[in-house]
Amino acid sequence: MGLESMTEKLDKYYDRLEKGKTRKIKPGHVSKVINKLNTKAGQLEVEISEAVKPDKKQRLERKLALVRKQQERANWLQKSIGEQ
Repeated sequence: MGLESMTEKLDKYYDRLEKGKTRKIKPGHVSKVINKLNTKAGQLEVEISEAVKPDKKQRLERKLALVRKQQERANWLQKSIGEQ
């Protein structure tokens, strides 16, 4: 699952939450997205440390910032639906 599809999935979950359809959000699915985001963040950190070109390093840092934002959203969503 790519970063774009993880973001889309979180957007759908947020939409369901706004509509009061939290029963349709499965906590296991949110946990799966969080795990994938954590893995992606780790991969990006390694790529950043190995990057030689400043442009590539900047691009990867922007991507990592996006992943961190999505992690925050996913963690908040997980707490909101009642799973700790």
